[in-house]
Amino acid sequence: MGLIDTHTHLDSFARRGELPGILRRSAEAGLETMITIGTDTDDWTLYQDLARAHGQWVRYSVGLHPCSVGADWADRVAQLEGFWGGEVKPVALGETGLDRFHLPKDNPAEAEKILGWQKAAFAVQLDLAKRLGCPLVVHSRGAFRECVEMIDASELPWTRVVFHCFAEGPAEMAELTKRGGYGSFTGIITYKTADAVRAAALAQGLDRLMIETDAPYLTPMPHRGKPNEPAYLRHTADFCAELFGVSRERFAEITTANANRFFGI
Repeated sequence: MGLIDTHTHLDSFARRGELPGILRRSAEAGLETMITIGTDTDDWTLYQDLARAHGQWVRYSVGLHPCSVGADWADRVAQLEGFWGGEVKPVALGETGLDRFHLPKDNPAEAEKILGWQKAAFAVQLDLAKRLGCPLVVHSRGAFRECVEMIDASELPWTRVVFHCFAEGPAEMAELTKRGGYGSFTGIITYKTADAVRAAALAQGLDRLMIETDAPYLTPMPHRGKPNEPAYLRHTADFCAELFGVSRERFAEITTANANRFFGI
């Protein structure tokens, strides 16, 4: 059984004409599917077209990333639901959530205004995911507790929620698992300094684990420092198989089944 990259960004590769090579190397590395994750209006239609062109090989999501939120966020979020009316539907809504890390550091008033927009955009997308009954991909940076509280308040079923690029520790993972939510892990888990992330993955357990590249970011060892790509998911998978004490084949079987079940693919 092949691997599934549950969170990647193919837009930069596609616009540079690099996608054929990216897909070829991914197949050679043992991937069977990848989910390219929407962040703003400039990639939603592109990803829908890629999913149409590549069938089972490329799936996609649409969502307004918190770092893409501006004063016009409502107009952009209003476009999301229409993608579920098309022939090639998204497998999830997202990524959406809250990001305090990238707020302006030298202008507290501006930061608070932007955070307010983020929270409003997230709330509307939570409501949409609840109405559509679809999985939700959450981006949380410096705002884990706030994201959890907003999801709780939305009454969206936690079994449809994944916190992508989980970079917190086992205590935060316990907050997700007791609610039925998931954390997905990137190449960060291979870094020497990521003891807390590894502890969180072990706390969640292999039977709930999903992995991702978040390409072109967060390249796993031994390629850290270079641009990431879906083919490098193999390095994260091999590292995690050893971490959990299972064979590569068993690791792929379990994590692919987890991803198929969560995203309905």
